[in-house]
Amino acid sequence: MTPPAGAAAFLDAHGWTGATLLPVAGDASFRRYFRVVAGPRHAILMDAPPPHEDPRPFIAVAQWLVERTFRAPAILASDLTQGLVLIEDFGDDRLREAIDASSDEGMALYAPAIDLLGRLHAYPAGPFAPYDRAVLAREAALFVDWYCPAIGIVPDRAGWDAAWDAVFDHGIATDPVTVLRDYHAENLMLLTPDGALGLLDFQDALAGHPAYDLVSLLQDARRDVDPIVEVAMLARYREATGVGDDFLDAYHVLGAQRNAKILGIFTRLWKRDGKPRYLTLCPRVWTYLERDLAQPVMAPVAAWFDANVPAARRGDPLALAA
Repeated sequence: MTPPAGAAAFLDAHGWTGATLLPVAGDASFRRYFRVVAGPRHAILMDAPPPHEDPRPFIAVAQWLVERTFRAPAILASDLTQGLVLIEDFGDDRLREAIDASSDEGMALYAPAIDLLGRLHAYPAGPFAPYDRAVLAREAALFVDWYCPAIGIVPDRAGWDAAWDAVFDHGIATDPVTVLRDYHAENLMLLTPDGALGLLDFQDALAGHPAYDLVSLLQDARRDVDPIVEVAMLARYREATGVGDDFLDAYHVLGAQRNAKILGIFTRLWKRDGKPRYLTLCPRVWTYLERDLAQPVMAPVAAWFDANVPAARRGDPLALAA
């Protein structure tokens, strides 16, 4: 990746003259990241180019988290006009790789991530937009907007809307909490020497139901989570927070919503943005979605899927469209 044109001047202005920029990663958005190295010092340069990206939400959520002792990256400098933000470098030790290398399916490593959510949910929601029915419905519709057309299905849109309308009440929080929305093993960093978890990719935070981020973590589109781990971690969260059985209904409704949304997003990344690499993750996402659809609370939506998307049409949309 080539650094943005204004990067050198931006770094010069903030005490990083002559620093080396090394590509770190991009993601499904237009954001790019570079490691900035100047002797023993290092930081991360986020390139969030306008008009496609706006770094202000990232900065606002990071500050809200830090004020409550959560480990979001410190904001070292910013230029909102160019979309450049210099942030604390959390290193390269992701929870993902540690779990993959563990001998117990990550059981001991998922536990601190669950406990962090319990601590986060002890706070009232931050000053973020609500994760309400309208947002849930708009996101879920990405499935019928993108996945279905890509594989040649003309979906029953009225039936889709009615099915989700019948279950969404379970996913609306009476007492909203801050929902980070991409809380999964690739966005959680293992920090030394204190062993804390560093948080990344939270700029889309909303005020919503506490079950959502558990879904993000335990139905991870990017890695297989053993159902035994999922059940154990849900039990751990419930024991720590005292939530009742209705929490499980919310978990499966939001799980189905998130997984349907992801299938739509991954298909859109292929069809609109020329990024087909995410399509190989779709079979895993279908596994999670079908696990949620099997729950009694999801009966109306499960019936819609049975009528509109046969089992043979559930998988990698690129392969199915061939």
